[in-house]
Amino acid sequence: MNINASEFKAKCLKLIDEVATTHEPLVISKRGKPLVKLVPVVDETPASMFGYMQGTITIHGDIVAPVDDLWSAESGDEDDFYTSPPSGDDKK
Repeated sequence: MNINASEFKAKCLKLIDEVATTHEPLVISKRGKPLVKLVPVVDETPASMFGYMQGTITIHGDIVAPVDDLWSAESGDEDDFYTSPPSGDDKK
């Protein structure tokens, strides 16, 4: 919808209400050149991130029961990774 600036000035409040109800932008022009676009305000509050992934995960089996496999920290398989570093003789 297009309107001249002088006509907009005369019918300003009515046109603002119309844009708010129809959600159609209104272009206001002066001497035939478009200058301003009047658009309705859209609710810009961001949606809450709480619960946005609800229903996207499927649990199979018992996730609370203890695991039968030993971790390497429990079995000692990787103890050599945690020993002191070699002496500084190799550095030059």
